[in-house]
Amino acid sequence: MENNLSLRQALRLLWDKRFLTILMLGFSSGFPWVLHGSVLTLWMQESGLSRSTIGFVGAIGVIYAIKWIWSPMVDELKLPFLHRRFGQRRSWILFTQVAIAIAMLLLSGTDPAGDLMAVTIFALAIAVFSATLDIAVDAYRITIFSESEYAEKMPYAAAMATTGWWAGYGFIGGTLALWLGGETIALDWSVVYRWLSLIYILLTLFVCLVPEPASNGRVTTATRSNAAANDLSLAVKLGCWVHSKVLEPFIEFFRRCGLKLGIAILVFLLLFKLGEGMLGRMSLVFYVELGFTTEQIASYHKLIGGLMTAVFSLLGAFVNVRFGVVKGLFIGGVAMAAANLLYAVMARIGPEPALFLVTLFVDNFCGAFATVAAISFMSYFTSRTYTGTQFALLTAISNFGRTSLAATSGMMVDMLHGDWSIFFVLTMVMVVPSLCLLVWIARLIKERE
Repeated sequence: MENNLSLRQALRLLWDKRFLTILMLGFSSGFPWVLHGSVLTLWMQESGLSRSTIGFVGAIGVIYAIKWIWSPMVDELKLPFLHRRFGQRRSWILFTQVAIAIAMLLLSGTDPAGDLMAVTIFALAIAVFSATLDIAVDAYRITIFSESEYAEKMPYAAAMATTGWWAGYGFIGGTLALWLGGETIALDWSVVYRWLSLIYILLTLFVCLVPEPASNGRVTTATRSNAAANDLSLAVKLGCWVHSKVLEPFIEFFRRCGLKLGIAILVFLLLFKLGEGMLGRMSLVFYVELGFTTEQIASYHKLIGGLMTAVFSLLGAFVNVRFGVVKGLFIGGVAMAAANLLYAVMARIGPEPALFLVTLFVDNFCGAFATVAAISFMSYFTSRTYTGTQFALLTAISNFGRTSLAATSGMMVDMLHGDWSIFFVLTMVMVVPSLCLLVWIARLIKERE
């Protein structure tokens, strides 16, 4: 998992137009998180909802943790008309993008204070289609490169995906959303959703222009099972389909990695982003309670923070290509945990813009390293035969820690009686178990190689 590339050789790898496609698709994946995350959080807070309520509504993020359940459908099911025109990956990307835009328009017609249930349902719909979009986008990113290109180009593909994701969630999509609803323009949040839906529809046009990844041409177990079941009863055919499409991807993962390494990888992914997820879920609430305005949050957290993440993602890609993904993960994890202490300092000092910028600089620098390494790590252990399903499993487990478990973050702050500094120290401690497990994983990988 290491390469001895010089800086010039590493940078030369970026001259590949496929990275631009990955960048834009990353934008499409990150943008929905603004819709059921940042904007919805501020909308609910302005509507007078409690921290605990805001945190538990964020539990819709559990969708990202169970998307592996329908990932075989995204890998195998051919959408009418769209598949014939755009292929397997692009057809699903287009379908989910349009569905997200429709859910945004429906959400814009609700009110958190008057009908929280409707708000939650439409936000959940955005999350469902967003998670499905992620399955298709991740499969596209992995299969657009040949296996011989993995070691050199996958970390840069991860960096471009991270940069695009933060462009959608942060310094373009997120900043625009918060500026529209901020103190100067001061649009109603429902109107903000309508404007953002138009922008998202434009993203579908880009997908029509990019190429569809070539089929890997393998005769999979799924293909053989289905062929053998052609003359059998419906029940037997269904059983064969469930085995080949649903069970076989997971069986193949443990067969290829081994039971001990496979379980270690899954547990590591569950724990690694837990502390970051706890912090991220409550960050906007924290900024507002600390005394920052919506426009300051847009400028500092979304615009500047997102830009820094984009730049540092490329730097993180070079480090991971040069020194290896596991080392990059460990370094990024240690730094990511330590960066949380700066938020504890902010909680004690108050709304100081200079300290806010320093905190964002350190946090995004460390987080970018960790994210690029994590995506490369998961891509390394993903089969090209069951790309969408296996990568969905790995990202779902990772997301379960930082979305579903993190839904209790608001309740945790309430239990601490609003003591944010202790909360941020606890988020730092949460990273330690995963780093200990990563050391063991490194030994297992070395034994296999």
